Amino acid sequence: MAVIDAVANSIRIPLWRLFGGASNTVTTDITIPIVTPNEAAQLAAKYRGQGFQTLKLKVGKNLNSDIEVLKAIRLVHPDCSFILDANEGYTANQAIEVLDRLNEMGVTPVLFEQPVHRDDWEGLREVSIAAMEKYRVAVAADESCRGLHDAQKIIHGNLAHVINIKLAKLGVLGALEVIDAARKAGVALMIGGMVETRIAMGFAGHLAAGLGCFSFIDLDTPLLLSEDPVYGGYEASGPVYKFKNARGHGGFLHLDNNNGWVYM
Repeated sequence: MAVIDAVANSIRIPLWRLFGGASNTVTTDITIPIVTPNEAAQLAAKYRGQGFQTLKLKVGKNLNSDIEVLKAIRLVHPDCSFILDANEGYTANQAIEVLDRLNEMGVTPVLFEQPVHRDDWEGLREVSIAAMEKYRVAVAADESCRGLHDAQKIIHGNLAHVINIKLAKLGVLGALEVIDAARKAGVALMIGGMVETRIAMGFAGHLAAGLGCFSFIDLDTPLLLSEDPVYGGYEASGPVYKFKNARGHGGFLHLDNNNGWVYM
């Protein structure tokens, strides 16, 4: 990241322009963790007030509890779109049952992320086929895609409809390789991250905005941190991140231990 940022700085352009300049904004979802139905409803109501239309729900711990949380959220944010992220938590049969039960509630998620264990390739294929054929729900591979080899396996085996790109997982160059392979194959893309500040997440946002090829944006973790150690960088207005024309990343990391600044 630092080397690419240095290149953008040297030619005095922002990263989003270096990556292609398709746009200077992205619109992210926001995550509701595994909590009680009441806590989930409170968070959903709060995020609705902030303008978030897509909620990403962490599921996979307990199927019945997951359904109760979804019902509670639906009551306070009836118009929201759902992304389900099981983080490898279901078997294939359980994942399909979740979709069946949601359908009975009149709820269709826009995406089902990593429903089964990362190495359960057959289960991933089974859920992908059932989700699309029964409910037109796309399935995303996250933990199952750890590099170009996995991406090619997913693409050639039709194992998922979407590949989730995380720079912390793939590296920037590795991510660009997977992005290129997916785009050539017509496989949709999602961009996400780990628990990151606006330095790393901002870089991912610049990439997503500049390339303009991501169907799903999941870059919310800086919004969930108790403190923001980054000054400058992109502007966040609810779910919309706007990237400026400042050269490179445009953000500064404040180091409290010596009152210094690190430019990125």
